[in-house]
Amino acid sequence: MSTTFDRRTAIKGILAGTVTFGIPSDLLAFADSPKAFKLNLNTLKGKINHSVARWCFSDFDIETLCVEAKKIGITGIDLVGPNDWPILKKHNLVSTMCNGAELNLVDGFNDQKFHEQLIKNYTEMIPLVAKAGYKNLICFSGNKRGKTDEEGWNNCVLGLQKLIPIAEKHQVTLVMELLNSKIDHKDYQCDKTSWGVELAKRINSENFKLLYDIYHMQIDEGDVIRTIRENHKYIAHYHTGGVPGRNEIDETQELNYSTIMKAIAATGFTGFVGQEFIPKQKDKIASLKKAIEICDI
Repeated sequence: MSTTFDRRTAIKGILAGTVTFGIPSDLLAFADSPKAFKLNLNTLKGKINHSVARWCFSDFDIETLCVEAKKIGITGIDLVGPNDWPILKKHNLVSTMCNGAELNLVDGFNDQKFHEQLIKNYTEMIPLVAKAGYKNLICFSGNKRGKTDEEGWNNCVLGLQKLIPIAEKHQVTLVMELLNSKIDHKDYQCDKTSWGVELAKRINSENFKLLYDIYHMQIDEGDVIRTIRENHKYIAHYHTGGVPGRNEIDETQELNYSTIMKAIAATGFTGFVGQEFIPKQKDKIASLKKAIEICDI
């Protein structure tokens, strides 16, 4: 992943509303080309529900991303907050993994000093998610900062259990993302599937699950397909990304995403798989189209 453009800085810019993106000239050329991609949603096989992470395509304004994503057959956008929900609704797309209640990726539920603000944020956001008709709201463990696993679990349970009754009432699922601590998110605590699953068992609610990021977990633990098969009941959402580098998920990287999608589908999963890779190719929409083709098993 580039050190000059990563998820943390992209989301910060989107949430802060400090950047206004125009339509890049290469996208306009793509749209005007007689070879422009016009795949109809009905041509997809339907075994996987497809979404795309907003931050990875922040070169495009949200309206443009919605238009192009829908042409490909994508039905949802990940990591979009309330300000952009009306645009998604305009295009009949779903906010598949809502955000906006978290503080950031490093200050999370594993530290009690953040609980007061987090509980306030999530208490306000959960009803908004439900009112909009959406189901998933992202959350993070935060960094260890010297905490043991047991301390992290205990603190997360203490904070999250105050929110679970609200989530259950509104039928919203709080989804904690698994992030690698080896390369991209040093010291992040929920960096292994086993850690997240243990937390889910302690919380013991269908309204708390995990976001299994395939890219991150390939880096920190590998054994992707077996892990999915054994822990799928704790997983609400998946993210993709080419390893190494979090770029295109094609033959330039090490994971066989078609086979991984078959394993996900075999578990009976009915949620979304979100494309969360940073395109290296000039034609970013073509890269997204190819990723959907790879995952359309």
